[in-house]
Amino acid sequence: MSGEPFAHPALFYGGTRAYLAGTVPFVRAALAAGEPVAVAVPGERLELIRDALGADGDGVRFLDMREAGRNPGRIIPGVLRAFADAQPPGRRTRIIGEPVRAGRGPAEYPACAQHEALINAAFQGREVTVLCPYDTAALDPRALADAWATHPVVIEGAEERPSAAYDPEGVVARCNAPLPPPPADGPGVLRVAFDADRLPAVRHLATRHGGGLGLAGVALENLTLVAAELTTNSVVHGGGRGTLTVWAQDGQVLCEVRDGGRLTDPLAGRRPADRDQRNGRGLLLVNLVADLVRTHTGTDGTTIRCHLGGPH
Repeated sequence: MSGEPFAHPALFYGGTRAYLAGTVPFVRAALAAGEPVAVAVPGERLELIRDALGADGDGVRFLDMREAGRNPGRIIPGVLRAFADAQPPGRRTRIIGEPVRAGRGPAEYPACAQHEALINAAFQGREVTVLCPYDTAALDPRALADAWATHPVVIEGAEERPSAAYDPEGVVARCNAPLPPPPADGPGVLRVAFDADRLPAVRHLATRHGGGLGLAGVALENLTLVAAELTTNSVVHGGGRGTLTVWAQDGQVLCEVRDGGRLTDPLAGRRPADRDQRNGRGLLLVNLVADLVRTHTGTDGTTIRCHLGGPH
């Protein structure tokens, strides 16, 4: 990473004092240099930084990562790139982003680790610094070990060390694991094969089934969009056919599409769309509206599973 303009350090902290000591000077240095700066961390920590900055916080973009980054697949296009791409050229952009936090469930964590690994490819060559705090008192050892693998530099107290374990590609490969199978067929499970001729009917079935499982309003509209985009992608890019499954689990509705295609670009769905781009927005839209997106691709095809509605 020597000479790379993009910087992606992890900040290891234990307790409020260490958190503020590692984040507030980072923000103040950006403000002093006239560099645009954003803070995207969980709400309670957002208030800590805002209070410590006082009136200086007026020049900072604040985002609650619990909402803006609920789906880790949304963070690069919807938070990090959305902020960095809006800035005038010629100045470094600084962002604090804290997607990995205690309380993330077992289905969410691999998506967080994958996101942290993909930041490096998403910003390669850009004059951007993304500082990622990690709570050493609350996170398990696996998360801290992964931080060493997804960040080229780790800061702990006054010490900044290059990571000998840095291996973002390895983390991406490890997170591309088969997903637990959906439940067996039953009254609460919709499972239907589709091809180009059946796309409208399958989308209608998915919407009706999601409504029967309790989705309504925006959440049901999001299910309709997810089902439409994923099934269309399968027809266009995944061998012309696939299988859609919709079911309820842990207070959410899950929508999964399996097909025979191979998703070879790990950043697919994580790049912001160009203003004049007409095609290729499907996976991006899915990431922007779903509460969680998990993907597995292998020699026998690709599975994309989306969680919608309910607590997350």
